[in-house]
Amino acid sequence: MLSRKDLFKDTLRKAAHAWKRIIELRLSEEEAHMLRSYVDQPAFTDLHWGMFIPAIKGQGTEEQHEKWLPMAYKMQIIGCYAQTELGHGSNVQGLETTATFDPQTDEFVIHSPTLTSSKWWPGGLGKVSTHAVVYARLITGAQDHGVHGFIVQLRSLDDHSPLPGITVGDIGMKFGSGAYNSMDNGLLRFDHVRIPRNQMLMRVSQVTREGKFVQSDVPRQLVYGTMVYVRQTIVSDASCALARAVCIATRYSAVRRQFGSQNGGPETQVIDYKTQQSRLFPLLASAYAFRFVGEWLKWLYADVTQRLQANDFSTLPEAHACTAGLKSMTTSVTADAIEECRKLCGGHGYLSNSGLPELFAVYIPTCTYEGDNVVLLLQVARFLMKTVSQLGSGKKPVGTTAYMGRAEHLMQCRCEVERAEDWLKPSVILAAFEARAFRMSIGCAKNLSKFSNPEDGFSELSPDLLEAAIAHCQLIVVSKYIEKLQQDIPGKGVKRQLEILCNVYALHLLHKHLGDFVTTSCITPKQGALANEQLRLLYSQVRPNAITLVDAFNYTDHYLGSVLGCYNGNVYQRLYEEAWKDPLNDTVVPDGYLEYVWPILKQHIRTARL
Repeated sequence: MLSRKDLFKDTLRKAAHAWKRIIELRLSEEEAHMLRSYVDQPAFTDLHWGMFIPAIKGQGTEEQHEKWLPMAYKMQIIGCYAQTELGHGSNVQGLETTATFDPQTDEFVIHSPTLTSSKWWPGGLGKVSTHAVVYARLITGAQDHGVHGFIVQLRSLDDHSPLPGITVGDIGMKFGSGAYNSMDNGLLRFDHVRIPRNQMLMRVSQVTREGKFVQSDVPRQLVYGTMVYVRQTIVSDASCALARAVCIATRYSAVRRQFGSQNGGPETQVIDYKTQQSRLFPLLASAYAFRFVGEWLKWLYADVTQRLQANDFSTLPEAHACTAGLKSMTTSVTADAIEECRKLCGGHGYLSNSGLPELFAVYIPTCTYEGDNVVLLLQVARFLMKTVSQLGSGKKPVGTTAYMGRAEHLMQCRCEVERAEDWLKPSVILAAFEARAFRMSIGCAKNLSKFSNPEDGFSELSPDLLEAAIAHCQLIVVSKYIEKLQQDIPGKGVKRQLEILCNVYALHLLHKHLGDFVTTSCITPKQGALANEQLRLLYSQVRPNAITLVDAFNYTDHYLGSVLGCYNGNVYQRLYEEAWKDPLNDTVVPDGYLEYVWPILKQHIRTARL
C-alpha cells in the first residue's frame, strides 16, 4: 500500500542493508546472491550483479576486467544493461542507437538518432545506475558493423546528476501494486556522448586506433556464455516462484471445506475433489521438475564455462538453444500456474494478502525479458531444423539433441503399453517423449523443404515449429527428472514420492498434448486413455503427502507473504485480522462521506460539490 516513491525508497533501504550485511559477514558470491534473493523485492542490484558484471566478464578483455570489475564488485560503480529500446526489443539487430568512431579524438560518439532509439526498460537505469553496458550499432567510416557493447558512464560519481548529453529517467508505474514497481526501469537518450575507444567491450571484436574494425580469434558465439548464465538462473527462479504459488494453493485447499456434508458433519476438504487435484497436483509436480532441471542447468553452465576457458566452443550453440528453450517454457508455465493457483483459491485468492496477485504481477515480466518467449522458441526451432538437416552428414547431435542420432529407431518404434501400469516404466515414458519430439521436428523439416525460399517456409510454418520446440523442451525436463531419480536419493519413501511426481508430470503432459502423440503415431488412442487412467490413480497417491511435499520447500510464512498459505492453517482468523489493518478502516466514516455520499442520501444532489 506504499506510494511509488515510498516503495522505491524502501527498496533502496533494503538493498543498502543487504550490502552492509554482505560486507560485515564477508559472504561469498553465492552466499551474497542468496541473501539478496531473500530481500524478495526487485531492485537495481538484480541488474548490477545479474547482467552488468556478467556482460563485462563475458565480453570484456583482460585489461577491461582489471579496470572495471574491481569497482563493480565493490559497488563503487553501479551498472545496468541497456539493450532494449522503445522501438526494438527482441530484434537486437534492429537497434538504432549508434556508436560512431571519431579517429581524430580516439573516441566513440554514442547517439540516439530517433525517438524509438531511446533505451527503454533497463532495470536500475531510471534512478540509480552510474554506468551501463550500452548496445549500439558500431560505425567506422561509413560502414555499419552491427550491434556491439560499450561501457558508458551515465551519472556523476560526485552528485549523481546525469552527465552532459544524457537524458535519463524512470518509465513509470507498471502492472500490480508493489511487484516490479520497486524497480526503477528507465529510459535513456544520448546526444552525441563521447567515450574513450577502450570502453568498447573488445573480447570478440576491436576497433584499432586508426579506426580499423578487427574480428578477434574468439568466436562471436562467446556472447552466448553470458546468455546461458542469465537464463539458467531464470529457470531456477521459475521453480522457486512456482513452488511458492503451489505451496499457498495446496495448504489453502486442505483448509478450505465446501459441500459434501453428511448428516451435519464437516464439509469436504477442497483438496479431496478430483477436479482440484487434476489442476493442482500437476503444478506441484512441475515445481519439482523445474527444480531438478534448474540444478542440471547449473552443471551445464559450469561445463560450458570450463570448455570456454580451454577455447572449446563446440557445445555453445546447443547449450544456448537448450537454455533459451527452457527459459521460455518454464517461465510461461510458471506465469500461467501462478494465475491457476489464484483461481484454485477461489474468491479469497483475489485478495492481495493471499500473496498470489502480487506474485503473479512480479513474475510475469520474465515471459518477456531476456528474450520474448515466442521468439526464443523460434530460435530453438531453427536449431532443431539445423540439427535435422545434418543427420545424414555424419555429424552427431550432442547434448539434449543426442536422441536425434537414433533417427531410424525413433521413426519406427511403437509404444508397448498394454495396461495402465505400463505407463509407470521410465523407459516407456522416455521413448514416447523422444519419438514425439523427433517426429514433430522431422515433420516440420519435411514441410519446410517444400518451400523454395526457406525463410518464407519458416514464417508460414512458425506455429508448427513452436510446437516442435515445446515438445523438445518438455522432453529435456522429463529426461532430467528421470535421470535425477536414477541417482542416490536418501530415504526410500522420499524417492517413492519423487517417482510419483515424475509420473504425474510426464503423464499430465502426455494427456495435455495427446493430439501430438497420437497424430505422430507414437501411441494409440487406447494407450492415451490408459495413461489418463493411470494419472487419476497417481493423484490419489499424491494426496496423502501433498502438504508434506509443499512443506519440503521450507518457505517461512514471512517469505510466502500469504494469509492463505500460513503454516498453521489458521486462515480465517488471519483474514479477519488483516481486513482491519487496511487504511480504509482507520475511520468508521470514510473521508468524502459528507461531500459525496450524504447529499445523495438526503436528496441534496443538486448542491453537492461534484
